[in-house]
Amino acid sequence: MELLRKIYNPIQKELDGVDNTLRDAFRKAKNSSIVKVTNYLLKSPGKRLRPALVILSAKATLNHRPPLTTRQLTNIAAAIELIHTASLIHDDIVDHAALRHNKPSINAKWGEDVSIALGDYLYSVAFELVSSCDNTDILFCINQATKAMCEGELIQICERDNFELLKEHYIIIVKKKTAGLFAASCQAGAIASNCPSYMQSALKMYGLNFGIAFQIVDDYLDLTGEEQKLGKAPGQDISVGEITLPLLNLLEAVDKAERNRLQGLLRSSRKNYLKKIRAEILASDAISRTKDTTLSYINSAKKELKVLPDSDYRKSLFELADFIVRKGFSRLEQEKRSNDDEKDYS
Repeated sequence: MELLRKIYNPIQKELDGVDNTLRDAFRKAKNSSIVKVTNYLLKSPGKRLRPALVILSAKATLNHRPPLTTRQLTNIAAAIELIHTASLIHDDIVDHAALRHNKPSINAKWGEDVSIALGDYLYSVAFELVSSCDNTDILFCINQATKAMCEGELIQICERDNFELLKEHYIIIVKKKTAGLFAASCQAGAIASNCPSYMQSALKMYGLNFGIAFQIVDDYLDLTGEEQKLGKAPGQDISVGEITLPLLNLLEAVDKAERNRLQGLLRSSRKNYLKKIRAEILASDAISRTKDTTLSYINSAKKELKVLPDSDYRKSLFELADFIVRKGFSRLEQEKRSNDDEKDYS
């Protein structure tokens, strides 16, 4: 998190404003039960990537006559964080997840009824914040991303256990479910800065490519990460039958007989099956292929920033893109060496 703090340094004041906006929005509920649950959320703030992208995108255009005030900009950033948080709460219900940020999930702590109602409540608070800015372009941008996010989640659930899923369809799901909200974060910030349309388009595409890379890394970590660092149990995706890019790369790299064996292992959910799948991935070129795809999207994202003037904000956008790759693959060689050592001594 130290590296992330350095990246956020140019906008730390505005990010503090986002946290204040969230606290103020939750206080308005007044009901003690709602306050108790929302306070629990505030104690696990996450990385605040999406609010940071809203603010960095607005600032990076260096437009000195923005149509929105700083308060309105933080409202937009806070709203997008609420939409993201609501989606996670609902995801944890669908995935039967017991942990989030190394703490019991809302579902595990209060049950499905509270989780569903809380997610809906956060969506309503989010759109109240967006509406207060009185900017229909930003409202439309965020609404479309939220709609696509829900569509992506629905498609992903319907495609569970589909080992014939095409990579192109996987990317479509990722664009809708994850990358679209990143794109909207950047686009909304750009709209708020009143910058030229070509900058708005470039920042939107930066966010889209950034978001695709982010999800691929997240899918990789779900298979290879450790619970303490993930803040949740690893293997959550494959335990519910979701087919992600690292798995697709693994299945694509083997012959038919081996593919059938791996599919049988994935379907069986036998004891230690996750450990076995992890070992299979680390022993193959699936991770290097996954990393190559991630880098391709990250490089595409960074190319979009060429239209922006040089500034600390633009630099932070570059560094955030590199942070995503570092977050996922910095331990790649270490993981491979460890796996090789296990083979040597087995």
